[in-house]
Formats: sequence, C-alpha cells, structure tokens
Amino acid sequence: MAGRWFAVGILTLLGIPMLAPPVIGDWETDTWISNVIGPERLENGDEFGCHGYEGVNTIEENWVIEACREYLTELTASSRWGMEPISFGISGDFLDQKTADSIVDSGFLIVGDSLEDVPDGLVHFFRNGASLEKGVADSELVESAAEDTLVSIHWRARIDDLRVREDSDFIAWLEDQDVWFTTWGEWHLHQVAGLSTQVSVDGSTLNSVSNSTDRWSVPGSVSITFNQDFNGSIISVHDPSFGEYPLIDSDERKLTHGWRKTAGGMILTQPPGVSVTIELDNTPESTLVSPLSTFNGLHHAVTVVGHHTSNLFRWASNFQDSELVFTWLLERPMKEGIGWIIPAVAVAVLVAVPVTITHILKKDQSMKFNDQES
Repeated sequence: MAGRWFAVGILTLLGIPMLAPPVIGDWETDTWISNVIGPERLENGDEFGCHGYEGVNTIEENWVIEACREYLTELTASSRWGMEPISFGISGDFLDQKTADSIVDSGFLIVGDSLEDVPDGLVHFFRNGASLEKGVADSELVESAAEDTLVSIHWRARIDDLRVREDSDFIAWLEDQDVWFTTWGEWHLHQVAGLSTQVSVDGSTLNSVSNSTDRWSVPGSVSITFNQDFNGSIISVHDPSFGEYPLIDSDERKLTHGWRKTAGGMILTQPPGVSVTIELDNTPESTLVSPLSTFNGLHHAVTVVGHHTSNLFRWASNFQDSELVFTWLLERPMKEGIGWIIPAVAVAVLVAVPVTITHILKKDQSMKFNDQES
C-alpha cells in the first residue's frame, strides 16, 4: 500500500510542470549578441537598438525601456561609432507622451517604424521598403526611392514558432544596387555631422572643421565645389599632423571617412571633432560647401530593420556573407517554461520500468514453477 502512495506522489510531482504556465518575468540572455555573431555584425557596420522585453507591451510597461538599454549595453556596443544605443522600436502606430519621455530619458534618440507621429524630442523613421519576407519583398519600393532618402526594410525571422522565409532573389538583387547600406542611427548622425562641418578658405588652402559631439562619432559628408572655370587641382588632403587623409573609392557603399575628387571639386567625409586641410595648386574665385544627406554621392540609402530580435543567430544566420547592413532591434527573450514532452517522457519511464520489472519477475517465477512441475 505504501508503495502505491509513493508512486502517486512521484507522478504528482512530475505532472506539476505539465500543468503550470511558464514563469512570467523570468528572462534569458541571448549570448550570440556578445559572442561570434554580434562582433561580426558590428564589423559589418550594423547597429544594435532596442525593442523591449518579449511578451511585454512597452506602452503599458515603460520599465522595459531602461531595462532593455541596460541589457544591451552589458552585452555589446551599439555601433562601431558609439557604445550607447539610440534607436528604439515601438509596436503599433501610437506613441504617448509618457512613453516618449521614458525613451528620451533612457538616452534614445530614434523611434520607429509604424508610428503615425511622434512627440517632440525624437527622430522618427518609418517602414517604407516592405520586407525581406518571401512574397512581401518589393524591389519597386527601393528603385523608386527619392534622392537623399532612407529606405527602411522590415525583417523578422520568427513569429512565435513560425519561421519566416526570406526572399533570396530579392536579397541578391538588393546587394547589387548602387545605394548606401546604413542604419537608422548612422543615417541620422551622418547628416548632423555634415551640417556641423565648416570650411574656411585662405588663398589656395581650405580648412574643414567638424564640431565635436557627445553622441556617436559618425562622420559627416560635404560637397566642396569650386567656380566653374577653376583650372587648379588638389595637391594634398591631410589632418593636423600632416597624415595623408584616405581616399574613398567611388563604388564604396558603407560609411567611412576620407575624400574623393568629383567633376566640380570634391566630396569630404570627416568625423566629428576632426579638422582637415586641403591644399590646392591655385586659388579658386569661389567655393561652395554643401552638406550631403547621403554618403559618397549615392542616390539614396537602405537599411534592413530586424524587429523583435530575440535570438540573433536565428535572425542573422542567413546573412553572414551579405553586403546588407542591419538595424537590429533587440528584444530580451522570455525564459521558456518546461513543456509537456520532458515530464511525459519521465512519466512514461516511471510507469514502464516497474511494469517491465514486474513482468520479468512473474515470467521468471512461472518458468521456475514449470521446471519444478516437470
């Protein structure tokens, strides 16, 4: 009798996990962010932003904004240009003032990407390039983009347990386009740095100075154009220590600092807080300096935004050799509860073992009895 009660107790203990729901508020850490994949994505030029905590509505639970920022900064830098994250993803089309204040107070600057409007103090990016998902990808949206604009393409590798298939033909086509591959934060701060760049002319010498910033050190670009009949040439471009400033190839599609010659002058891209000197072999009659929205004279820019990125391996594994640059909106994953499979197997083993032993013992006793009878 005692044996029966013992068996019932064991079965009850094993059955509890099958009936209990997952523990709410228990979170995992995606180690791929800091190991292997995360560093590779940073080197590629990607950005890491936040999307909150899995299963939690950011609008209703503002605590996830700061918590997500802390989660991200403990694992990785947000960009090759800076440590702190500046981009935050909001699900839905509405952002209230209280949530917006929490986003700003946590150091974020950019929000997106289906919001209809945002309160003052935040920069808004919206989804205007469809998705990488097969059957949804739209090359016409990329081709028809206006000059000096950013195309933001949606990507989510999994929705619950459903794996989303990417459109490999569209991706291959996109990788061949003459566009600037960038991120939300890089795009915005590149413009800010370009607007802060000031060029002074002293005879045949030009001095370019870009203001320092307390945000990421993203280079900004300006176009320097000389008068139409200027027949001089550029002798040298160097920094204050007379180190040669690097040349940028005309087909470069990822942001870097440097310069390249154009038909009417040059394009200069320099980081904040840096000064550059340009030496000409003749004195121009006039010099026009214009900030550039898009890097290297490219027509427009493209970023792919990884939404609800709770597992960087799943979201990024198919893009290891891709030229595309991603804005990853990280979401801290919820710890998975114990499902029914493991307890079910344990119960099956618990039941099967004594039954099997009992059967063997009875069979053995029967064989002994038969031997004695004979």
